[in-house]
Amino acid sequence: MQEQTSETFEIFEFYARCASGFEPLLAQELKDLNIKRIRPLKGGVAFFASLKQMYRACLWLRTASRVLLVLDRVGARDADELYTRVNQMPWEKHVGLGKTLAVHAHGVNDQLRNTQFIAVKVKDAICDRLRRLRGERPDVNPKNPDVQIDVAVRYDKATISINVSGQPLHRRGYREDGVQAQAPLKETLAASIVLFSGWKEVIAQGGMFADPMCGSGTLAIEAAMIAADMAPGITRSEWGFDGWVKHDEDLWNQVLEEADERMEAGLATLPRIVAGDIDPEMVEMARANAKRAGLSQHIEFYVDDASKLSKHLLYEGKIPKRGLVATNPPYGQRLLETDQLPEVYEALASGCEKIESGWNLAVITPDDAIDTALGLVPEKTNPLFNGAIETLLRVYRMERGKRLQILVETAFGHSCKVHVAEENTTQFADRLRKVARERSKWAKKTGVRCYRVYDADLPDYSVAVDLYHGAGPDEGKLFARVTEYAPPATIDPLRAQRRFHDAVAVVATYFELPQERVFSKTRRHAKGGGQYQDARGESFVAYTEEAGFQFEVDMGGYLDTGIFLDHRDTRCMVGEMAKDKRFLNLFAYTGTATVHAAAGGAASTTTVDMSQTYLNWARRNMERNGFFGMQHRYCRADATSWVFEEAKGPNRYDLIFCDPPTFSNSKTMGERTWAIQRDHAKLICALGRILSPEGILVFSCNLRNFKIDTERLAQEHLEVEDITARTIPHDFERNPKIHHCFLIKRGADYVEPEPKPEKERDERRRDGKRTGFNDKGDSRRDFGDRGHGNRKDGERGRGKREGDRRNGNGTWDKREGSRRNDKEGFRGKDGGFRKGEGKQFGERSGGYRGDRDGFKCEDGRRHDAFRSGKGDSGFAAGKGKRSFDGRSKGASFGKRDGGFSGNRGASRGGNFGNHHGKRPGSPRG
Repeated sequence: MQEQTSETFEIFEFYARCASGFEPLLAQELKDLNIKRIRPLKGGVAFFASLKQMYRACLWLRTASRVLLVLDRVGARDADELYTRVNQMPWEKHVGLGKTLAVHAHGVNDQLRNTQFIAVKVKDAICDRLRRLRGERPDVNPKNPDVQIDVAVRYDKATISINVSGQPLHRRGYREDGVQAQAPLKETLAASIVLFSGWKEVIAQGGMFADPMCGSGTLAIEAAMIAADMAPGITRSEWGFDGWVKHDEDLWNQVLEEADERMEAGLATLPRIVAGDIDPEMVEMARANAKRAGLSQHIEFYVDDASKLSKHLLYEGKIPKRGLVATNPPYGQRLLETDQLPEVYEALASGCEKIESGWNLAVITPDDAIDTALGLVPEKTNPLFNGAIETLLRVYRMERGKRLQILVETAFGHSCKVHVAEENTTQFADRLRKVARERSKWAKKTGVRCYRVYDADLPDYSVAVDLYHGAGPDEGKLFARVTEYAPPATIDPLRAQRRFHDAVAVVATYFELPQERVFSKTRRHAKGGGQYQDARGESFVAYTEEAGFQFEVDMGGYLDTGIFLDHRDTRCMVGEMAKDKRFLNLFAYTGTATVHAAAGGAASTTTVDMSQTYLNWARRNMERNGFFGMQHRYCRADATSWVFEEAKGPNRYDLIFCDPPTFSNSKTMGERTWAIQRDHAKLICALGRILSPEGILVFSCNLRNFKIDTERLAQEHLEVEDITARTIPHDFERNPKIHHCFLIKRGADYVEPEPKPEKERDERRRDGKRTGFNDKGDSRRDFGDRGHGNRKDGERGRGKREGDRRNGNGTWDKREGSRRNDKEGFRGKDGGFRKGEGKQFGERSGGYRGDRDGFKCEDGRRHDAFRSGKGDSGFAAGKGKRSFDGRSKGASFGKRDGGFSGNRGASRGGNFGNHHGKRPGSPRG
């Protein structure tokens, strides 16, 4: 054995990585290894240890994914600094002669934006130093290096480390490559779940372990390794420190011998561990993995359904009083359809029902409905990622006979038991039954086929429940939709989720609906804010009926189903008003109001929405109800922009229905946003312009605290009548602020703006009157001389324009002032557009920007149009220099006496090419 030296006891800095949320477990593991200086951080734990302690950490850490030896933290503001600092490090003390290396980088900053580039730069710095010292450059082996360098860039620093653990620590060595379950747990994550669930405490109390849905057996194998005091790395043959200069093989062998002795003692006292699965192939795979781990004789595998778990826990006719059930059930992502989840959860719950009190149940799943299905409330939780899937580890305390259930009397008079997570769910069931009975009678009497039966009546159960009776191909079917309102910040999010799923379970039971006809929308908190998600996350198209019309609804794919139930009476009113009217449906959504208008005898309909999906949906609704033809128009456009463009034309509408969203920042709108309280008055005024003289605008919105701007509308001579109370249906009377609705008409003194004829506008564009290109100086935007601020009658001739276009203080063109700055041009000092001594937009010494030049260059050295200008130039070139095509003698955009175009602007020269003065003073003359 090698004699111990002072280097044997040298202390190094290390960093161990782990899954987020499990840092306390990793810190405890390091403490158990008698490592003192420990500091938990986000995503890992920093610690200081000797060489022997580092060997133990690599061999024994169950929850860590890597162990890094931190060498230095160097400046990394840019590539040159990173190279220099890394090149100065003593790599000859870490990389042995003839050893291969590889560099892995992660993290970026403003100057180092590519991790591959960072890795190459560090590799070059290391290799250049070693070649300078040894005369040869070490080889690079990216797949299996002797020394693997880790570079972590953060801000202007880079942490340089050696990966002493080598391959990720979850690769224990007992899995066969390429032969695994579809979605297996990583070994490190499985160990973290087992430890988080209290397995060590269960072992100390003589308990056992079970996994009734074991898959490839990872949870059971990790539980067995912990119970047997078996080092998780004992089966590995390669480590990252093997090629490190300071690696001590004898010391490492000592650590391995200690691990062997501990495992032999642990296997002798191993508790019972059972694992089963309904799939025989999975069980065979689990057995093979256990055999490679050396534990096949210590784990009892079986093939059976999870509901039979209690049978396999029996020992001498009894189930032990203490134990842990830990499982990773399929949960609708990658493995199983979500419609099958209730059966899976019911099987798990049934298997656990006969278990004695004192057991723990640990389940990893992203599905919040599991608490309701199990009838249990978790004692503790921990968020984690299983691969790319964000999930939650729930740990329950099981007590025999304590699975919570309530008795629900259904709409058909049957009594059924429902498993729930919250005791107060009984109150929700009672309230639902009371309201649903009344609504059912009302709907039957009035012929309403889709309606609301519960609307946050109880604060603790803040959900909406809507019923849709099928029509057409779905005749005789009933669909239910349960939508969660955002819970207040004072409510525990997990508790709110449990109540929501309890409500879904009660709704399905009360209406005796199969799982595939109950849909839910729940608010999930995610990055960037909350969002609604359906439990299934997929579209489900069905058909319902309103006022005798059939409508397509999507119960699962969208936040709204395609028909706003609170607008039922409003749509019927629109239909009654539509006889012989030219009808416009703005922000049309799925066109339900258009169907009512068409059925009411509208002469024509125009349906406008920015979504092609909704427009197609609207067309299908129209055609399903028999409305075809050219008189029914569908326009895909940003509705607000469309209105302002429509107001310029001759089209007018007798009846407009406008139900805009509360807020929108759709990409279709460009940089604009829409906020109804801020923007509604402007929109309504524009709608007033496309109303016929006797036309009516039905304006609605669902902003609870909306206040219509009657003062602004009165200025436009628009009359407003609030009809909100008349448009709230019976099933929404409890919440009268569900929407606001107004009738808006033109007043008797309304004066319709007369749009300028297209021909006149075109002529104005051509003759320059709107843009100031004419030679008379009679435009507001003329660049000639207006005579001390006079807007109309200035003399444009020589580009002097003395006087600002509004107040007469300063000039645009003249050197002595500008619109913005004294003694400047438009922006720059001393004339020119930005700088220079010349004038702006004309005058003999000026160009567009530069000093005595044209558009850009100085001193007149370049004589292109738009760039040069020396002497008597107009916009760009002068004194016979080239215009755009290089053929003419005159200036582009005018000659010596011109302003922007000039009196004599193109009499001799070409402008924008070789147009030869055909229209002096025009843009092309």
